[in-house]
Amino acid sequence: MARSCIEASALSCTLLLLLLCSPSSPSFTVHLSERAAPGTFLTDIPAAGGICSIQRISAPPFARRYLEVDRIAGAVRLSRSLPCQDLPSNPFPVRLSGRCLRAGGTAGWLTVSSRWQVHLHGPGCRRKAAGSGGGAELEVLLSHGAARGGCLPAGEPLLPPIGELLVLLPAPSPGGCRPLSCQLAGSRFALRPDGQLFNPQALCLDRPASMPVRLRCRGCPPGGERRAGGVLEDIPVEVKLVLRTLRERLGAGGSGSARRKRNVNTGPQFQPPIYQVSVPENMPAGTAVIVLKAVDPDEGEAGRLHYSMDALFDSRSNSLFIIDPAAGTVTTAETLDRETKDTHVFRVTAVDHGLPRRTAMATLTVTVSDTNDHDPLFEQQHYKESVRENLEIGYEVLTVRVTDGDAPANANVLYRILNHEGENAVFEIDHRSGVLRTRGPVDREKVDSYQLLVEANDQGRNPGPRSSTATVHITVEDDNDNTPQFSEKRYVIQVLEDVAPNTQVLQVTATDRDKGNNALVHYSIMSGNTRGQFYIDAQSGSIDVVSHLDYETNKEYTLRIRAQDGGRPPLSNITGLVTVQVVDVNDNAPIFVSTPFQSTVLENVPIGYSILHVQAIDADSGNNSRLEYRLINISPNFPFSINNNTGWIVVGSELDREATDFYNFGVEARDQGSPPMSSSASVSITVLDVNDNNPEFDQKLYQVRLNEDAAVGSSVVTVSAIDRDVNSVVTYQISSGNTRNRFSITSQSGGGLITLALPLDYKLERQYILTVTASDGTRFDTVQVLINVTDANTHRPVFQSSHYTVSINEDKPVGTTVVIISATDEDTGENARITYFMEDSIPQFQIEPDSGAVTTLMDLDYEDQVSYTLAITAKDNGIPQKSDTTYLEILVNDVNDNAPQFLRDHYQGSVYEDVPTFTSVLQISATDRDSGLNGRVFYTFQGGDDGDGDFIIETTSGIVRTLRRLDRENVQMYNLKAFAVDKGFPAMRTAVDVQVAVLDVNDNPPVFEKDEFDIFVDENSPIGLVVARITATDPDEGTNAQIMYQIVEGNIPEVFQLDIFSGELTALMDLDYEAKSEYVIVVQATSAPLVSRATVHIRLLDKNDNIPVLKNFKIIFNNYITNKSSSFPTGVIGRIPAHDPDVSDTLQYSFDHGNELNLIILNQTTGELSLSHALDNNRPLEATMRVSVSGKVTCNLSLLNLGQNFNVFANSHYKQ
Repeated sequence: MARSCIEASALSCTLLLLLLCSPSSPSFTVHLSERAAPGTFLTDIPAAGGICSIQRISAPPFARRYLEVDRIAGAVRLSRSLPCQDLPSNPFPVRLSGRCLRAGGTAGWLTVSSRWQVHLHGPGCRRKAAGSGGGAELEVLLSHGAARGGCLPAGEPLLPPIGELLVLLPAPSPGGCRPLSCQLAGSRFALRPDGQLFNPQALCLDRPASMPVRLRCRGCPPGGERRAGGVLEDIPVEVKLVLRTLRERLGAGGSGSARRKRNVNTGPQFQPPIYQVSVPENMPAGTAVIVLKAVDPDEGEAGRLHYSMDALFDSRSNSLFIIDPAAGTVTTAETLDRETKDTHVFRVTAVDHGLPRRTAMATLTVTVSDTNDHDPLFEQQHYKESVRENLEIGYEVLTVRVTDGDAPANANVLYRILNHEGENAVFEIDHRSGVLRTRGPVDREKVDSYQLLVEANDQGRNPGPRSSTATVHITVEDDNDNTPQFSEKRYVIQVLEDVAPNTQVLQVTATDRDKGNNALVHYSIMSGNTRGQFYIDAQSGSIDVVSHLDYETNKEYTLRIRAQDGGRPPLSNITGLVTVQVVDVNDNAPIFVSTPFQSTVLENVPIGYSILHVQAIDADSGNNSRLEYRLINISPNFPFSINNNTGWIVVGSELDREATDFYNFGVEARDQGSPPMSSSASVSITVLDVNDNNPEFDQKLYQVRLNEDAAVGSSVVTVSAIDRDVNSVVTYQISSGNTRNRFSITSQSGGGLITLALPLDYKLERQYILTVTASDGTRFDTVQVLINVTDANTHRPVFQSSHYTVSINEDKPVGTTVVIISATDEDTGENARITYFMEDSIPQFQIEPDSGAVTTLMDLDYEDQVSYTLAITAKDNGIPQKSDTTYLEILVNDVNDNAPQFLRDHYQGSVYEDVPTFTSVLQISATDRDSGLNGRVFYTFQGGDDGDGDFIIETTSGIVRTLRRLDRENVQMYNLKAFAVDKGFPAMRTAVDVQVAVLDVNDNPPVFEKDEFDIFVDENSPIGLVVARITATDPDEGTNAQIMYQIVEGNIPEVFQLDIFSGELTALMDLDYEAKSEYVIVVQATSAPLVSRATVHIRLLDKNDNIPVLKNFKIIFNNYITNKSSSFPTGVIGRIPAHDPDVSDTLQYSFDHGNELNLIILNQTTGELSLSHALDNNRPLEATMRVSVSGKVTCNLSLLNLGQNFNVFANSHYKQ
């Protein structure tokens, strides 16, 4: 039936709207457990034996997210578990609208709408609001053909069978039953036995009419089972029948063959078709957004509009806004959050209730305006960074960054340091970029860590600024910039010479203000330890005496101490001086230079005459070496005395050889030490007569060689002198040359025996020239004794220091001399020839045995090993061999031989094209195995690729940031090249590829190919024909490139329809060139919220669809002739009154019959008429002719010549 409505242009169409309601039956009810699993079936549309699909579902906003709709199957299921506490009301309503095909292939379709109440049950669930118990509703929309003239013929079925309709009503309760039979309760309609409702008489309508139809059906009572005895109750059902007529629109023209025009229901129009509105975020649900109004010129139901809207690009928008279907008022359904979604685009549809239903569409763009509801968020709450001390001022430590979800006006962030006073004043922050720099010197020894409180303030104004803070922890790494400092400028200690070996005598202390290895102090003796009597512990600084001290050998030692830290390179302080004063102890008894002492004296010498110098020596010092002499073993009245201080024995009383010619006594030498020590010697004095001959030595010079290690008391040489006097006794003395009293002489067997009194030291004296005096008491002779001391291996080689430290660059070639180590040996000859060797075999080094030069055997690598400790021994070639060992610490200096190495082979990141400048994209990181400045890495794009200046990289952190606004449409992918560069000299660098993908945002409006389009369309094209496809392009991608098309101007009344997605322009009405030859519309392409427009000229091409229009006409003339004049018309008297609405047609004129005499002359092209001269007379004439125009239309032409003295009249009659 619906098809006939379209095809029969001469027929009207009547649409019937059937509304069935059963007031006594309740709405559908669903009881659901709170523990129902997702996918649980809730309900579907009653199919009434047909196939139904869901067109629309309406539910409260809180319930929508729990419902899943299968529109094709017509079923509603639970999408996820539904907890009671999430329901503001229980039960809650759900309304379904669907479309059902009638079963059995019956023509027509049904639009079904039903309501449901969903009850949720479970622990803690309670009824929160009363549900509506109104009757179920059912809408049925049917199409039928109507008789010509808008009348329904008698007997025409108006509705589907009543039983078919009533089966759609829900059962009142489980186990209930539906009506069994129905009767009309007073109506102008009739009901057939098969349930068909029809009109017994023809029904003609000039305007829409609503006619109630009441039915009384017999069936089970609502909500109950059949009663006992089979009694059924009456169930009232009311049918509301709405009839509307669309009348045909006839075309102009008198001919019955004129083209009939189709008529349509006037569609609504949005004016304007685009709405844009802004709503502040965080407003409560129910906030009014905008009122949308469409205009429909129709009256009654055809002019009543139903509004709906649907999100175009993001389905999340559907749950945030609702529209009043009747008023078009749009309100918020939930609180909006601009940061979640700032733009919502809807397609708004207004549908009228005319037949057929017509729609209008508009675009609503809701922009959520920003309020300052987000604090700036730091990328990290706690930043930790370490910097080395002594950085240059202006050094970039790090960059703090925040993100603020608010709009730029509320996200204009400024940074500042809150606790910038005091020690933190050495740092400053750039207020705009967040770069933290040094503004003063950083000294770890003063402050080793900083804690800065950085504030970010967004300067927002609505409602006010917001801020947040982050803590920046800066640890200062130590540089080896402090040398160790000794606790005292000079250490002075006194050590008893008899101190036991390996006794600690002093601990030197040096402190280093650095830390770690840089503050680890090592001690060594640089000089002054020539005999190796002292040892210093390298770690503690403890100085020990390792061998016996001898005050008599060396009374004071001055040691130069080096304090060296463990830094790279190390720093040393060699100003430490230790003075070791050896304190004498009384450990040496006096030693007489000769024993026994023998002398002679003439008996006639005067009292006080010095006979003999008894001499003893004491190696001690001070009181310990101060001697007193006294005679022992003497009798009373002894004629000799001794000077207590000098030891000279003098004559104390007169001598008498005749009384006593020989004296033998003892002499004791005692020192002043505590306790005192003493020794004694025997003295024999012979009293002689007077002597007149000098003793004479038998040699003029005595020469002898004596090894320095000869034992004390060893005989050196015997000198001999002869005195020719009788009974003369010669005594011998060393009168000079006895340096350090090394030798003594005694008279023995007439000769003078020289013996070794003290140990020799080759390095002190290598030769002695003694003058020996031989005396007989009064006369004497002298001789020289030359004693050459030969060297013995008495000294071991001695290094100047027990620990040496040297450094060498790691890039030195193999064979480089690192250092020459030397030891000294106070011996001579082979005893002093030193050979060097290493105690341990360290493959990187060797030592030259003779020179002590340490050279490299292999390439050194600081990154593998930073130091080596060699134990080097110096051994002399004496017999027996003696040696000394020292330790050589070789520090390998780093050179810049390692390029930085990135942690990844390449880096990839992505960033949206609309991010603000300085947005962090990714971070690259590299390490350098070198140390110090050689291992300090910074990052740069210099020499690489920074995307033509679109990106920067933070030199210290390696964070890649945007420098300018990006545009994905220009550059979709950046292939950057960054470098990690160390600070060595020369600097080494490593490149890495950084790939940054630019993500699209909707920042480009659609673009039409041109601003104006010309479209040519044949008139009379069928309705629904796609006359053109108008498209635009959007350089964005994905959903950002989705374009929606609509007509915004010039389509009133609605002649064309533009497909919202494809841009296909479709004709909705007949296009008649004769009615209107051109349409000008403005189309808009929208990629929300961006739009562009173009003007479309739709020009109709004329078709020959109209026949010429021609009416019967007459030519009446009166020719009055006299002798003097004639009134006969000559020339063109008129033209055939025919016209063709088609501008493309050219008319051709001719006579079919009646003009065989050619009384009228016809121009067949123009239709101009003129009279033949055969009519130039006074005879009356009447003729009828048939005129044909283009062979399509004819008319009768009547020619009337009234003759002389007649009046002129005209008459026309239209015949077609």
